[in-house]
Amino acid sequence: MFAANRSLIPIRHYVPRICLQNFSQQDSYSRDEMTHFGFQTISEVDKKNKVIDIFSSVSTKYDLMNDLMSAGTHRIWKNTFVNDLNPMPDYKILDVAGGTGDIAFRILEKIKEPSPDGHLIVCDINKSMLDEMLSPLQFEDNSFDAYTIAFGIRNVVRIHEALEEAYRVLKPGGRFMCLEFAPMEQPILGEVITGDWDSYQYLIESIHNFPPQEEFMQMIKNAGFRFVTYKNLSLGIVAIHSGFKII
Repeated sequence: MFAANRSLIPIRHYVPRICLQNFSQQDSYSRDEMTHFGFQTISEVDKKNKVIDIFSSVSTKYDLMNDLMSAGTHRIWKNTFVNDLNPMPDYKILDVAGGTGDIAFRILEKIKEPSPDGHLIVCDINKSMLDEMLSPLQFEDNSFDAYTIAFGIRNVVRIHEALEEAYRVLKPGGRFMCLEFAPMEQPILGEVITGDWDSYQYLIESIHNFPPQEEFMQMIKNAGFRFVTYKNLSLGIVAIHSGFKII
């Protein structure tokens, strides 16, 4: 009943706040430290700003592009992701890089009968991907039962810090879940839909540069998570990564 019209209003019935906040220490980004931006090498500050610009430029047609580029398969991937999470009614969930709320709405649909003890917070670096912006929240240690991020972590400037931040905000026993691409796809259709070749060229290049599944699994372990696994979907086009905070 929460996603009948897929507006942000149903989320508010269950969620104290929707926030717009980056999930790593963006103020510490450096113009001296270099990082990948697609196939380019640029400063960390420039990457942060370029990522914001890219998702602003494609935000209005992002969901349509995903449907056409994946022939609707991204919906199956996201459904599988939320089914694997299996959220409970009293869960406190942080959905990072939540974009237009695709994962958040699926979580609400899965929960069906939310508890007043549960809440879901959607965060995104780009206000154009959300219908509105509320003041940022600062999350305390051991706050959430689950931390989800779908098709977002490859755009992070410092992935290892994002993983450490996920570990910090999760409660003991909390679960980190990430849905992310592995191989590179062609961006032709994305350009046709959005008229923005550069933005979708970057998205494809970012997929190419993202660590393979085994390497990313080790990064998750290095952040402190245990029982770390991944599951390939669609012959490894995407993978669901999972890990637990034990202590």
